[in-house]
Amino acid sequence: MTTPMPFRSRQNAPLPDGWEQLYSAVLSDSLDAVGITNQAMTPAIRPLDETLKMCGRARTGIYMEVAHVEPGENPYELEIAVVDDLKPGDVAVFACGGSTRIAPWGSLLSTATTVRGAAGCVTDGFVRDILEIRRLKLPVFHGGIAPLDSKGRGQIQAVDVPVICGGVRVAPGDLVFGDADGVVVVPQAAEADVLKVAFDKINGESHSMRELRAGGFLRDVYAKYGVL
Repeated sequence: MTTPMPFRSRQNAPLPDGWEQLYSAVLSDSLDAVGITNQAMTPAIRPLDETLKMCGRARTGIYMEVAHVEPGENPYELEIAVVDDLKPGDVAVFACGGSTRIAPWGSLLSTATTVRGAAGCVTDGFVRDILEIRRLKLPVFHGGIAPLDSKGRGQIQAVDVPVICGGVRVAPGDLVFGDADGVVVVPQAAEADVLKVAFDKINGESHSMRELRAGGFLRDVYAKYGVL
């Protein structure tokens, strides 16, 4: 197996002001509105804790399946390096290609991520140690739960490169947002346009909700605000 090249630390852009108002559905709708579809990860990617919301910049790693570990080799080298280099607001995005043999995320990585101030993790592989992760209140989105160690089953081949995770292309620095409905990825190049649409839609939905609660008809509210 070729030894992966070491990566260079990245400094990502700050998170958008008011991101706490966002939710995955409005971001998905806003991406649709600017002509960028298929940015919501497969519904199989679920949160460990549906009460938590995650927003951050992607730090990516791509795994491949392996069947052994070379003597003297540290199979966790790049995995450790990525987590130790996480900055506040980063999201670790670990792409496993839908493997059913790899659980790259557990309690130790979650603890280190929490201490770094990072925003969370998304993986289309499995997670383990879930009771401890839930206790930490770290947002983690996963493709399944299993006790499998990645050692001898999967290994990071590259970091800070574009990956496909949960069926969505994720580039380093992309805005990754997750909540109870799922995970949405906003490409950096379109972020400003998408966020403008999203916050306008949130404002319109707020007015719509208020009028519906006051007894207004959905058809009238939709005609007035154009959001649904």
